[in-house]
Amino acid sequence: MARINLRPWREELRAKKQQQFLTSLMGFALLGGLYILVANLVISGWTETQQARNAYLENEISILDRKIVEIQKLQERKDELIARMKIIQSLQGNRPVIVHMFDEIVRTLPDGIFYESLDRKGDLISIKGRAESNNRISSLMRRLDGSEWFTEPNLTSVKATSDEGSKANSFDLTVKRRKANEEQEG
Repeated sequence: MARINLRPWREELRAKKQQQFLTSLMGFALLGGLYILVANLVISGWTETQQARNAYLENEISILDRKIVEIQKLQERKDELIARMKIIQSLQGNRPVIVHMFDEIVRTLPDGIFYESLDRKGDLISIKGRAESNNRISSLMRRLDGSEWFTEPNLTSVKATSDEGSKANSFDLTVKRRKANEEQEG
């Protein structure tokens, strides 16, 4: 039998397979690197798009925040104007009441009584004056009690004075103004 050396053929086949393996390995490495590069580009594109969206939203939010501040300022100004209008309307509405009150104060004043001061705090009116006698003060209180604009006259103090004569008295009196519903009932 002849001796045939198969060894170089096997070595060549092994070298060829190793070369194919290394080529395949390099190809897969390139494909993997290319895949990672494409994935990185796609993900960074998505990230940039999302950052652009976020920047747009932040810009729009800041614009809306400024508009909200303006709206709040306008609302505060509106509330102030409404409060002023209510004050003006109440003053306009109270004009006739004040005129009627002064008219009623004069109508209820009997002869022999002189007012020195009138002081109003809310619905309570304090009257200081002088009277010729205690009967005149009683008459004033009855007239105030029977008035359609006043209620609850209360005599705080009566002092005898010698300036007006022997029967002269100075007095302090409080009376309440009737409310609107009491005026309609009375």
